[in-house]
Amino acid sequence: MRQFIVTGHDAPTTPDFSLDDLAGGAGRLDVLCRCVNATFFLSHAIREDARCLLVLGDEYTLRFEGSELRRLNPDERSTAALVRKALEGRDGAIGHMETETSPGVHLSRRGFEATLADAAREGTVVELHEAGTPVVDVDPPADPVFVLSDHHDFTGREADLLAETADERVRLGPELLHANHAITVAHNYLDTDGYATY
Repeated sequence: MRQFIVTGHDAPTTPDFSLDDLAGGAGRLDVLCRCVNATFFLSHAIREDARCLLVLGDEYTLRFEGSELRRLNPDERSTAALVRKALEGRDGAIGHMETETSPGVHLSRRGFEATLADAAREGTVVELHEAGTPVVDVDPPADPVFVLSDHHDFTGREADLLAETADERVRLGPELLHANHAITVAHNYLDTDGYATY
């Protein structure tokens, strides 16, 4: 299983946002939607062995499960509609218990710390960071949990949690990448067994 945790610092935690203003009024939800799409879409298929966890404002976590997903389309607006539908059903999320708001989309009342801790029990936590070890010098883990931030840096608290939890801290290349591009590069790194097999 490949997991990607993306923390959305300005992301909406209520459904009161316009699908026509994802980059402004919806707290850069466009960035998170692109991360969801990068996690799952191949040219003519969906990665069923992948999971994307969006942490919304350190209040909710939205879990997209590749093996269960239906009605996910490769555009930001329709992905944002799934996020809005999930937030419309937020009363069904009780504590850390999830509610399924559409096929393959699950919402829980968990912030970054709880989401990271749960994922760490299932795989190898890999923090993607510009100051990390070059990814070519790290063997691909069997069940990676890549952790990324949105258009903001990790907060001090998030950075401390990652310092305690992450098994690896890697960088994907010499240039800084958008989060969704980083997901694509991480997939390629895994698809090629660390750039060794094509």
